[in-house]
Amino acid sequence: MNVGIVCYASVGGSGVVATELGKALAHRGHQVHFISTETPFRLGEFHAGLAFHQVLTPTYPLFREQQYLLSLANKIVQVAREFSLDIVHAHYAVPHATAAFLSREVLASTRGGKAPRVVTTLHGTDITLVGSDSSYSEIVAFSIEQSDRVTAVSESLSWVRSCFSGLSCCEANVRSRKRVAWRIERWLVQETR
Repeated sequence: MNVGIVCYASVGGSGVVATELGKALAHRGHQVHFISTETPFRLGEFHAGLAFHQVLTPTYPLFREQQYLLSLANKIVQVAREFSLDIVHAHYAVPHATAAFLSREVLASTRGGKAPRVVTTLHGTDITLVGSDSSYSEIVAFSIEQSDRVTAVSESLSWVRSCFSGLSCCEANVRSRKRVAWRIERWLVQETR
């Protein structure tokens, strides 16, 4: 299986969870492609099955702010095409799940309808802080609802499944990276039969 993992490279929890999951998937024989602005700090040395793809966000005078969401979605499209990704696993709702959705739509319209599945892992502040801010709330909800699968890093986030009407696939209380790797692996095998 070819998996793209989109995460923040920083010391925060979402980057740690994403990196450890990617390492576990690679250890199980899958090809894992980290997509981020920098190499995730927890990655350490590269092992067989791991690759890193840097997202560069250029500055243009026309745009007052850098357009990270667009450059990220574009990088996901490029990596998905080159490496035939089966899954894009977005860690954090906005901007990562939003970019995964956008890239899936681009790929579905240009690759004969073949696009990777999107798994989103919620980490807390992406829904409790960012998701409750009226400047982002509609896009956060949409991005979560458009994901093929949603996981959360703790039982305390299990309330998410009742908040989004279109979401019937939220798995909460994910405690170990091996368990997550197994669930994603099992889900993909079932979906491709």
